[in-house]
Amino acid sequence: MTRQHTQSGFTLVELIMVIVIMGVIGGTVAVFMKSPIDAYFDTARRAGIADVADTAVRRMARDIRKALPNSIRLGGTGGNQCIEFIPTRMGGRYRTQDITPVPTDNSSLRFDVADDSFNMLGLNTALPVDQQIQVNDRVAVYNLGIAGADAYAGNNTATVTAVDVSPLSASETRVRMVGNTTQFPLESASNRFHVIPGDETIVSYMCSGGRLYRNASYAYSPSCPAPTAGTTPLIATEATCDFAYSTADIRNALVQLSLTFSNSGESVSVYHEVHVNNTP
Repeated sequence: MTRQHTQSGFTLVELIMVIVIMGVIGGTVAVFMKSPIDAYFDTARRAGIADVADTAVRRMARDIRKALPNSIRLGGTGGNQCIEFIPTRMGGRYRTQDITPVPTDNSSLRFDVADDSFNMLGLNTALPVDQQIQVNDRVAVYNLGIAGADAYAGNNTATVTAVDVSPLSASETRVRMVGNTTQFPLESASNRFHVIPGDETIVSYMCSGGRLYRNASYAYSPSCPAPTAGTTPLIATEATCDFAYSTADIRNALVQLSLTFSNSGESVSVYHEVHVNNTP
C-alpha cells in the first residue's frame, strides 16, 4: 500500500490579505490613540511650565519681602527688566539710653558721633540660626534710599566685628562694629535697625536673552549688571518679565511681577503682587 502525505498552509494571496487587514486595524487604532497620547504630553508640558512659573514667583516674592526698606529699585532695558534690592537677615531694636549713664558705658547707639558698639534689645542666640547676627554682617539704620541715608552708598551702614551677650545686661546683645568709622546720620523713630547678611549683600532678578537669572553678592553699582553666562544662577529658560514698583506712602510699597514662561510654542503668564513694608 502506498501512503499519501498531504500538506496544508497559507497561500501567498492569503498572507497578503492578512497583512493588509492588520495594517488597516493598526491604522484605525493609531487614529484613536493619537489624541489621548498627544493630550497626555500636552498636559505634562503645561504642568511643567506652570510648576516653573509658580516656583520662580514664590522664590522672588520670598526674597523681596526680606528687602531692606527703601532699597528696591528697577533697571535693565526699559527700566523694567531687572529688580534689585538689598536683602536683610533680621531686624531689631537698639538701646537709646546707656544702662549706666555716668560714666557712659556705650550700651546705647549714638548719633552725635561715630559709634563702635551698641546693645540690641533681646538675645541674638534666642533667634533662629539663619536670623542670628554674624561677624561681617552690616548694620543699617533708617535707610531712606536718598542722599545721606542710602545703604547702596554705605553712609548709614557699619560692618559687624563681634556679637556677644552684653556684660551690663544678660538679656541684651552687644553688637560691636568697625571702630569709630561710621556715624549714622539719622535716628529711627521706632529705634529699629536692620542687618544685611555679609555673604549676600545684594540680590537682583533679571530677564536677559529670554532667560530669568538670579544674581547676588556683586559690587554695588548704579544699575543692574548683566548676568554672566555659566556663572549667574539660571532660574528659567524661555522667560520674559516686566517688573513695576510703586510706593503708596513712605511706609508701604507694591512690587508687581509680570512673567511669561514658554515651552514648545505654549506659554503661561503669571501676575503676582508683593506688598513691601518700607518702614525704616
